[in-house]
Amino acid sequence: MSSTHPEHAHPERMPRGRTSLEVLRAEAQQEIDTVVEERLLAGEDPWVFMEELPSTDEMVVYLLRADAINADEGRSPSAVREYRVMRQIALEHPGLTRTVWRMLEADGTLKARGAA
Repeated sequence: MSSTHPEHAHPERMPRGRTSLEVLRAEAQQEIDTVVEERLLAGEDPWVFMEELPSTDEMVVYLLRADAINADEGRSPSAVREYRVMRQIALEHPGLTRTVWRMLEADGTLKARGAA
């Protein structure tokens, strides 16, 4: 399948690089809106699933983390690499720092790191 726009051939593989936090948040909100729409169309009750959805900033972190995994040939990161990736996200986007640390705490990465 050929495309006249090669940049659209694999949009999920296009790293977000140094994109502004404002643009990242807009992209993340669009992703969340798409999930909500799909779940509503599937007949799910929004009162049940809305609390399961990530916040906009959490979605930004997930998207940036996915970029880091894709850049590493799709390999899931070790605990050490996971910490480094998340820390780098916080350093590159200071507005996400609290979200990054909260996510690291919630998934146990900080506890595992402290035990090492």
